[in-house]
Amino acid sequence: MRVVRFGVGIIAVAAGLAAAPGVAQAGVPLVQIDQGRVGVALSHQETVAIADGPLPAVVSIFVPLSRMGAGLEPDTTIYKDDKGGVHASLRQVMMEAADHPDGTVTLFVNLPGTKGGRVLDVYQNWN
Repeated sequence: MRVVRFGVGIIAVAAGLAAAPGVAQAGVPLVQIDQGRVGVALSHQETVAIADGPLPAVVSIFVPLSRMGAGLEPDTTIYKDDKGGVHASLRQVMMEAADHPDGTVTLFVNLPGTKGGRVLDVYQNWN
């Protein structure tokens, strides 16, 4: 339950930071009950603002990289090993998306016991 509260807190902070001055929208909340997770889809401006701020480092203090998953775009430059393991920080995954003109990320917090023990998943998106 503690992880769930923290995860929901992360999503709330991400949405709050994204709503800071200079950012036009607030993240779009996502609930996937069938997959046991909640999340937020960020716009490009929100992705840039959060990637440039302290939130990725703060999240990494509480959620180790071994408990994070990343869905990368096919043309990513981030290293992925032969077992599909991503070797990058949350900030690196977000910054790569932010560096694309239409790049965005979607963040999900997973319920305990789902998604192979991952607490946080981040998905890149650009066209």
